[in-house]
Amino acid sequence: MIVSMTGFAAVAADLPGVSLSVELRSVNHRYLDLQLRLPDELRGIESALRERVAALLKRGKVECRIALNRTTPGAAALAVDPARVEQLAAAAADVQRHAPGAAPLSVNEILRWPGVLAEPTVAPEELSARVHELLGQALRDLAAARAREGVKTAAMLDACCAAIEVQVARVAPRIPAVHAAYLEKLGARLREAGLDPDQERLKQELALFATKIDVAEEVSRLATHVAEVRRVIKAGGSAGKRLDFLMQELHREANTLGSKSVDAELSQASLELKVLIEQMREQVQNIE
Repeated sequence: MIVSMTGFAAVAADLPGVSLSVELRSVNHRYLDLQLRLPDELRGIESALRERVAALLKRGKVECRIALNRTTPGAAALAVDPARVEQLAAAAADVQRHAPGAAPLSVNEILRWPGVLAEPTVAPEELSARVHELLGQALRDLAAARAREGVKTAAMLDACCAAIEVQVARVAPRIPAVHAAYLEKLGARLREAGLDPDQERLKQELALFATKIDVAEEVSRLATHVAEVRRVIKAGGSAGKRLDFLMQELHREANTLGSKSVDAELSQASLELKVLIEQMREQVQNIE
């Protein structure tokens, strides 16, 4: 199965006091270009995260965003730190002994004091483990998305291969007749000019020219390249670069077919082939 380089995946999870999200986007690229954006709390595991992505993805411009946001605890999650309150009360009592006119602390002021309300936290080891877990899930989702795109791309390429084979089947039977008609046309022109086309020298020149306009080899190679494209698609894996090379070879044969053509139908077939090959090339650019 061939795999597209285009895909998207996003996963999220709620941890004590924080929300964690991982987002992956990928588009086509000549090689693997990974852009990893993550909060400072996770810088220590950046290298390990890069290795996990590179182990699965071989090509593509990949953007990985990992976000860590503090969440506001609900009423049920509020918890007062008694030790902190006692420290604050003792400090307030000392102040009042030294300044009897000082206003006592209100309950609202005490609750607003840093550290009085204990906020839920997550241990660094647990946070790291959950990030790896979410990244693994996001990578699986991204791989599935790229595989689905790959199936669609393979179907498009197969349809183009079938259309190329139609053009090849249209051209191949005409080659002998085209050669015979063109040589007959040249012979008629030579006779009109008072020359004998049956002279040995002229026969040699006509045979040489017939070789120059012979497109049987190009037609054969077109069929061979199409068969190879089908084989590479069926084999799957990282096939993008090989398919791109085959597109260049197909385009070269179609160009040569057009340049050698001495027949309107062959020229039309060459044009149709170029259109089909260009459509395939656009799709191949997205294959890993």
